[in-house]
Amino acid sequence: MTSTMRTFRNGSALPLGDVPVLETESFLKAILDATVHGWRVSSYFGLPRGGGLRIYCLMSSDSRGSLGMAAADVAGNAFPSIAEFCPQIQMFEREVAEQFGVVFEDSPWPKPVRFERRLTDRTAAGCRTGRPSDVGVMEYYQVKGHEVHEVAVGPVHAGIIEPGHFRFQCYGEQVLHLEISLGYQHRGVERLVLGGPHPASLHQMETVAGDTTIGHGLAYAMVIEALSGTMAPARAHALRGVALELERLANHTGDLGAIAGDVGYLPTASFCGRIRGDFLNMTAELCGSRFGRGMVVPGGVGFDCGPELAETLLKKSAAARTDLANAVELLWETPSVMARLENTGPLTAEAARELGLVGPAARACGVNMDVRRDHTFGIYSMAQIPVATASTGDVHARTLVRWLEAEKSLYFIDEQLRHLPGGACMGKSNGLAGEHIAVALTEGWRGEVCHVAVTDDAGRFARYKVVDPSFHNWPGLAMALRGQQISDFPLCNKSFNLSYCGFDL
Repeated sequence: MTSTMRTFRNGSALPLGDVPVLETESFLKAILDATVHGWRVSSYFGLPRGGGLRIYCLMSSDSRGSLGMAAADVAGNAFPSIAEFCPQIQMFEREVAEQFGVVFEDSPWPKPVRFERRLTDRTAAGCRTGRPSDVGVMEYYQVKGHEVHEVAVGPVHAGIIEPGHFRFQCYGEQVLHLEISLGYQHRGVERLVLGGPHPASLHQMETVAGDTTIGHGLAYAMVIEALSGTMAPARAHALRGVALELERLANHTGDLGAIAGDVGYLPTASFCGRIRGDFLNMTAELCGSRFGRGMVVPGGVGFDCGPELAETLLKKSAAARTDLANAVELLWETPSVMARLENTGPLTAEAARELGLVGPAARACGVNMDVRRDHTFGIYSMAQIPVATASTGDVHARTLVRWLEAEKSLYFIDEQLRHLPGGACMGKSNGLAGEHIAVALTEGWRGEVCHVAVTDDAGRFARYKVVDPSFHNWPGLAMALRGQQISDFPLCNKSFNLSYCGFDL
């Protein structure tokens, strides 16, 4: 692995020429060999270069705390697929095929990811031109046999949510296969920042997935800081950590309540709905936005936290901790709730690793990984949060991991607010280095957020690649439904709680 790929650390920038460009066979062999030794694919994307296309692969070793990158040029319009041997790369291959018209030879299932415009011309910026694809029109996998039937759900749903299509192949109530089709509201976020950074770029990154404002905003800030050589002050790192954990708390609390609601247990559902609002309001007191907009900026933070505000947040955190503990305890003490959560939608650790799952979905399967510890950044370089895992990989495990993480986030926030470093909240900003590539990973509440930026010779974005944790985890939901009752789908879906817009970009 290290002999064929350039290794480096999270939050780093390196000259683009330092990334080795390998022959196709060596490139693919390096990826497969690395996955055998515990590395996983964090990003895989195309970059137009000199009239052709170059494919970059970013891999992560959680045990080593290292990132590795290599590239290969596409000869003509075809490139070999390795999805059959490395399932975690299949979504990335389909994405590159859709964006740049590459045919991945021997791909097991080359279907659209976001219904991008069909390729008629490849521009210098890598944008596609041509007529739009017919959104949602594609082939679906079918299971044939006596009494096998198909159930289609969506893309329009009863709730106020974004569109997504779920197609079940069933034998009676048993799900034999679930196929998930997204991309109905593809926004083209990555194209919007080309030629940037623009004044609106930070705001666009904050809305990649609105419930992960801090996770994505922080990754973007880290990319800018790496490319400009900017050092955020210690106080800013601490406040970024507080904001990131408040975001985790709000969403985990909301999920705990929603899971309770899906099994018809209204006490915890009602309590958590209110407590989630408490955490959102704490974020609003910190920066004026319940979702954390404007809190993280390149070079530091947009808002400070004085002693009086810190004391207020500590009191509210203590009250929320007590309320949340009481609400969740009701779940664990109710046998009828446990009967619905246990053994529903299980995934093995082997399946989680093979699919490349991240975040609580992976940790619930016993996969001990967390960017805050494994690819440490910011305040987490000095203040570690213990990683919470479970072993059964079912809805109960995904619920339990959320609660355990919420407990640890609460203690972390208290510690940071009591011992905020002194000094400034902003570091001096410089221009971006030209012909460089920068990588930033953060641990959003759903899991690993990955941003990769490539600059041109003028220091402007020639390519910006975003991978939301949902991109890794949607296949996990599909696999968790195999062999389950179709009536278990709402509960399984909620236990993953993945983002449509974070996937659709």
